[in-house]
Amino acid sequence: MDQYCILGRIGEGVHGIVFKAKHVKPRVGWQCLPSVLQTGEIVALKKVALGRLEDGIPNQALREIKALQEMEDNQYVVQLKAVFPHSAGFVLAFEFMLSDLAEVMRHAQRPLAQAQVKSYLQMLLKGVAFCHAHNIVHRDLKPANLLISASGQLKIADFGLARVFSPDGSRLYTHQVATRAVGCIMGELLNGSPLFPGENDIEQLCYVHRILGTPNPQVWPELTELPDYNKISFKEQAPVPLEEVLPDASPQALDLLGQFLLYPPRQRIAASKALLHQYFFTAPLPAHPSELPIPQRLGGPAPKAHPGPPHIHDFHVDRPLEESLLNPELIRPFIPEG
Repeated sequence: MDQYCILGRIGEGVHGIVFKAKHVKPRVGWQCLPSVLQTGEIVALKKVALGRLEDGIPNQALREIKALQEMEDNQYVVQLKAVFPHSAGFVLAFEFMLSDLAEVMRHAQRPLAQAQVKSYLQMLLKGVAFCHAHNIVHRDLKPANLLISASGQLKIADFGLARVFSPDGSRLYTHQVATRAVGCIMGELLNGSPLFPGENDIEQLCYVHRILGTPNPQVWPELTELPDYNKISFKEQAPVPLEEVLPDASPQALDLLGQFLLYPPRQRIAASKALLHQYFFTAPLPAHPSELPIPQRLGGPAPKAHPGPPHIHDFHVDRPLEESLLNPELIRPFIPEG
C-alpha cells in the first residue's frame, strides 16, 4: 500500500473497502494483470481482509479474480490491474471508474432520453455477450455493479458471484442466488425506477407475478423441477401487457423487453442476438458516450456531457468506422419492411 497515495474512499462492499488511489511507483513481486500499472495512474483499490489465516481467501474474492483472469481485456468489463498482499489480507487494483449506473439514475433531473437508454443497454449487452462467450455468468447484475467512466463508458464490475458455466447445462449451481437480469435493468432504465421493487423474496415474487402473471407448467414446463417448487402457493394472476406497464416506451423497446422478461430461461433472448434487435437501429439511435450524464461519485460538481458527433451509422462509436459497420445480412431479418 506504500506504493499508493490514497485519495478518498469510494464505498464498502461485503468483502472489503474500496478506495480511490494514485499509483506512485512500481514494486517488485506484484502480479499485474493484464497490463502493467503506470506511475501516476488513478485506480480503485479493493482491500479484502482475512478473518483467520486458516480460513484462506474468501471464495467470492477468488471467484472475482478467476473470472477476470479468464477474460482478456475488454472495454465493457472493468479491468483488474494488479493483485498483491497487504497486512492480514490482500488488495485488488482495478481501473478507476467515476460513477455507476445507479448513481446516474438517482441523480437524473428527468427520465433518461431514449437514445441514452439505448446506449447504456447496448454497452451492457456487449459486456454480457463477451462474458457469455467466455463461459462466464455474472449472477449479480444490477445498476450499482455497472460502472461508468469519465468518458461515459459503461463497464460490468464485481464478479464476486460469477461462475464458469457449462454450455451443455451439466453443471449444477446454488439455486438461492438471485440477480436482476438484463430485462429488469432495461425496464428500470425505461421506467426510471425498478419494475419489481420487492423488499424480500416473497414480496419480490409477488411483484413479478403481478406483471408477468403467475407461472404454471403450461408457460414454464421446467417449473415443477425447481428445488423449492410447491413450498408456497401464490394467487393466480394474469399477465399485464407491457404497454400498460410502460406506456411511454416504443413498440421496439417493448418487443425486446418482452423477449427478456420470460419465465423459461432458455426462451429468453441471448445478449448477442439482442444486440441485433431493431430497437437499436430505429430512431433515435444509441447516444454517443459523451452525450451521457456522468455524476461525480465523491461529491463536487458533475462534469457536463459534451455533444457528440452526428452518428448515423456509428453503431460502435469507440471503433474505427470500417470496423464498426455490421454485415447488412445479419440485421436484415430485424429491419421492418417498407
